[in-house]
Amino acid sequence: MKNKQLWQSRRVLYLGIGVLVLLPIISLFWDYRIAAAEFAAVLVTIVLIFYRLHKFKLDVRQLMQETVRNLALTDKQALEAFPLPVAVINDSCEIIWYNNLFRTDVLRCQDCYGTQLKTIMADIPDDFIKRLPRGLDIASVTDDKVKTAKKYTVYGSKRKDGCYQLYFIDNTELKNTATEYMLSRPVVAIIMIDSYDELMQNAKEGERAEIVSMIEKLLTAWVSQTTGFLRQTDRNKYLFVFEERHYQKFIETRFDILDKVRQISIGDYMAATLSIGVGRGGATLAENEDMARQALDMALGRGGDQAAVKTSAGYEFYGGVSKVVEKRTKVKTRIIASALSELIDGSDNVLIMGHKATDLDFVGAAAGLYKAIMSRGCSARIVLSKRDSLAKGLINQLEKEGYSEAFIEPEESLFLVTPKTLLIVADTHRKGFVEYPELYKVAKTIAVIDHHRKMVDFIDNAVLFYHEPYASSASEMVTELVQYIADKSITVTEATALLAGITLDTRNFSVRTGVRTFEAAAYLRRKGADTAKVKELFSGSMEDYVTRARLVASANIYKGCAIVLGKSEVHKNLRLIAPQAADELLQIAGVKASFVLYAVDGGIYISARSMGKVNVQLVMEKLGGGGHMTMAGAQLKNTDLEGAEEKLIDAIDKYFEENKTHSNND
Repeated sequence: MKNKQLWQSRRVLYLGIGVLVLLPIISLFWDYRIAAAEFAAVLVTIVLIFYRLHKFKLDVRQLMQETVRNLALTDKQALEAFPLPVAVINDSCEIIWYNNLFRTDVLRCQDCYGTQLKTIMADIPDDFIKRLPRGLDIASVTDDKVKTAKKYTVYGSKRKDGCYQLYFIDNTELKNTATEYMLSRPVVAIIMIDSYDELMQNAKEGERAEIVSMIEKLLTAWVSQTTGFLRQTDRNKYLFVFEERHYQKFIETRFDILDKVRQISIGDYMAATLSIGVGRGGATLAENEDMARQALDMALGRGGDQAAVKTSAGYEFYGGVSKVVEKRTKVKTRIIASALSELIDGSDNVLIMGHKATDLDFVGAAAGLYKAIMSRGCSARIVLSKRDSLAKGLINQLEKEGYSEAFIEPEESLFLVTPKTLLIVADTHRKGFVEYPELYKVAKTIAVIDHHRKMVDFIDNAVLFYHEPYASSASEMVTELVQYIADKSITVTEATALLAGITLDTRNFSVRTGVRTFEAAAYLRRKGADTAKVKELFSGSMEDYVTRARLVASANIYKGCAIVLGKSEVHKNLRLIAPQAADELLQIAGVKASFVLYAVDGGIYISARSMGKVNVQLVMEKLGGGGHMTMAGAQLKNTDLEGAEEKLIDAIDKYFEENKTHSNND
């Protein structure tokens, strides 16, 4: 083994010999007699070293000859004359024999007997021997003389003597061509300037051209890094086609063009942002362009200021750290209201369904929709589980005020479905989050009204998909709709319920509020919304207060995020108390976001809140959840609180790593 190591390390050995020769040369400056003695000693040492090397070569050659003797004469002749490089290795992947073609083509006329195959071939996996019968792609290791590695497909089989016989097929040119083909595949991106009309409306005449010019200058510089091209297709849209080889760089920089454009602002006006939809991996350019459009719709549905990439495997998202810009025009609302009215008028009945564990926002929105539908002469029912609802107080209040027949349990709703039933899904747009998935599956006509940022598992078969991520709540969206559908039918009861929903999702109008939020609240107040009753809906018992206080007191701070583990908390209203505790944690100085973890029904639930400096939706998405920038959640199965905490911390770390620029600006 020592001789083998010496042979494999001959370059180091030659360097050592050079040092030995240098020593007597240096000694000449002090004493020539000592130098002569050193020369003699060095000469003897060198002779012995080369003698041992020569002896080692003979031993290796003798070993190989003994190995070859074990082969039948026909085997030896066949392997030597075989038109492909052939090698024989043992169980440890050491080379014990090879034919002349292997020596010249693979080893480049060097000898590597007894050498590990990994030293001359790249990408040798641990299960190399097991995968041999199916073929394995590997490459030879490059050296200083040969810059380009050869690429082989290796097949092998086990011999009777226990060794493995390898056949090397050189397909370097084929693989290089295949690699170039994949790198040159076209990728289509559609770039859109977010809220272009609002941006131009707020800017002065001279500033409008300046804003567009600055954006186009940044886009041109970004595109110039590639071999692609950029074309303007509309006043606020651009088509960018580039090769796959450049895509990885965009991923590494996490589409930094988003950050650069976000810095553009004129005076005190809002900053410019981009939404990018990327389609890649399609069989044709047309397919990539179609996927790019779908990706752009997804990016816009999630609030804009981000890049969405669609492939056959699904979606990937980059960016999305800024707040959604509110749209001031209500043209779309009027169009949706008209379309929804036609659907209602053409239906036998209407069922209104929300998400699991319904809250004040859904119940308020459902009450507004219910009254508007009934006023048009169509029957309606609100599908929810009273036992699991987090809005029992509002449900009880509505039942006392004439809604006793309005609510129906999910299991009973299937008996009301007809071919002309309209199902309105409110306050969620995800298939897996609806209150009763069976009802969603049997309904033929579906309308969606939601304000959460769009997720990939959205309801894709809805005939009407009203989705506005800038809205504070579903109750705000319904408040705007009912003004066009059945304005005169809204009473104090529905106005109070809708105001309660808005109050919940805006945390008493402190976050996610825009001009239209206050306009909706003003409309409800004119309709007689009782603010005192709304306040009562948020009151709790002393037991609730004590439980909430314990949760807040047990918080640990990690990177500006308060994390609470409700280990010993067992409370019937824990689902309601945990989000309240998350809200209160934001009142602590230095806390940018809060996460409350608690166990319910065999799973771990996470309530996440922030004041806007941390996008908790992006954090929760990494755990399979979602929501809004300032309010989100997730449900984890098959884990405990400690395991869920580890996953949460990992998600927080990844969020801050991916959004360094945005975090630093905060």
